Amino acid sequence: MVSHNEGQGMDRHLTSYGDRGFSRFLRKAFLASAGYDAVDLDRPIIGIVDTSSDYNPCHREMPALVQAVKRGVLESGGLPFAFPTASLHEILIAPTAMLFRNLVAMETEEMIRAYPMDAVVLLGGCDKTVPAQLLAAVSANVPAICVVTGPMLTGSWRGERLGACTDCRRYWAHYRAGAVSEEEIEAVSQALCPTGGTCMVMGTASTMACLTEALGMMLPGGATPPFGTGNRLRAAVASGRRAVEMAREGLCPRDILTRSAFHNALVTLMALGGSTNAIIHLIAVARRAGIPLALDDFQAISDRVPLLVNCKPAGAGYMEDFDRAGGMPMLMKVLEPLLELSARTVSGKTLRENLAGATAPGAWQDTIRTLEAPLGGTGALVMLKGTLAPDGAVIKAAAASPHLLRHRGPAVVFDSAEDAATQIDARAEHITPDHVLVLRNAGPVGAGMPESGSLPIPKKLAAAGVKDMVRVSDARMSGTAFGACVLHVSPEAAVGGPLALVRDGDLIELNVPERKIDLLVDAGELARRRAAFTPPPLPERGWARLYAEYVQQAHLGADLDFLS
Repeated sequence: MVSHNEGQGMDRHLTSYGDRGFSRFLRKAFLASAGYDAVDLDRPIIGIVDTSSDYNPCHREMPALVQAVKRGVLESGGLPFAFPTASLHEILIAPTAMLFRNLVAMETEEMIRAYPMDAVVLLGGCDKTVPAQLLAAVSANVPAICVVTGPMLTGSWRGERLGACTDCRRYWAHYRAGAVSEEEIEAVSQALCPTGGTCMVMGTASTMACLTEALGMMLPGGATPPFGTGNRLRAAVASGRRAVEMAREGLCPRDILTRSAFHNALVTLMALGGSTNAIIHLIAVARRAGIPLALDDFQAISDRVPLLVNCKPAGAGYMEDFDRAGGMPMLMKVLEPLLELSARTVSGKTLRENLAGATAPGAWQDTIRTLEAPLGGTGALVMLKGTLAPDGAVIKAAAASPHLLRHRGPAVVFDSAEDAATQIDARAEHITPDHVLVLRNAGPVGAGMPESGSLPIPKKLAAAGVKDMVRVSDARMSGTAFGACVLHVSPEAAVGGPLALVRDGDLIELNVPERKIDLLVDAGELARRRAAFTPPPLPERGWARLYAEYVQQAHLGADLDFLS
């Protein structure tokens, strides 16, 4: 294959006409029409990924971030070129943003490879955008730096501080239980998201922003400044400046995304009490970098690192509190004894050098705790295995009801998220708090792995005061959600995993302290059921068909097998 990567600046990735001189000539001619001259084109070219979209309210002020990055690039002598990629918003895309993570990763990687650029600034925010950009960055391996939109500021209703989307779920549960009226839930909906930006709790977007900084792919302090603030804009300007320096230095993602970087990300994830979705994303990015990362690695770190950050859903505060308390630099200073400090970062310094000026948290704040006085114990996230999940499953123990962490109960099975939506209340007469709600055919192959794993409590039980039940699925759960939800069951039902064999009334035993999830059915009976199993049909065409044919299971990161 002929390489189109010779040269620098506008001589990179020349369009193929069979005559490189003619390719340069044409490129300069068309750029002249946009007002660029030889002085402009003799600078490092910095691509800026712009994920603005009217369909993504979390990114609604991204044009201001693009301009801030451009200013930084120009100040350092580079030439900025912004270009769009698809923008994934969790709420406004069907059936789930996760279905399109790998598509955006492919698109971003291919554009980085196809356009002339000496470095790239990746502007993201909403949940799957940042993981997609990390996947693209490590695969393209061009100097890259990440910037996020930042979290929303909190809202207020009747004097209560509110934030998406943990409080969305809490109030919707109240509404289902009859404790909140139609008029009240409408008023709450207008107060939950008062600004642009990503969810202001430790959901997937906030978790991935923090982990991107922990990985070294973001400038120190870049993860937490709220949307629209001066600090957020200054972080964008500084990232533009730094991108030009990285282009000159040749510092690339694979120089940064080492085993040490992923160790630091795992330590940070547990201290944050972060989203279970991060497990899938980190595994996928690590595999792109050629680094084996497995569920056992997460468990080994979870066993050592306590919960330190007091943010919903595992705590009580919000991201603006975390930022005001010192954000990621202060948290990583607390975690310093547990981190691998020689890891390189996009700042051009090691993590040790980045943390040299950071200070420990003071008594004036209550958001970032210390290792000596943590918010909670170790094991915020627990990896499970057993006869129901031979390749693994995950539970966010820090956000589950403690009395359900050891539980045995009969299954109530739903064959799809749609089946659950229509039947969970209709079947409530026969469901007790001891039942285990089972959702299947919602894994990567079965449905693109939607965030449907936190099934709602049946209305009848919710009205009686039941706030949590054991739920088991091959789906995901929003990082903003809470509850005793066993997720990412692997292998999934659609490929014949044990979840496909569960029937109503089968006993399921969850034992989080022993990290087990078992289906208590005789092996002979399971063999008979397996012989009768027929996989569901694949989608007929398009991206959904390609995805279903090539996506890997959750414990491997749900990447496409020919990309990982």
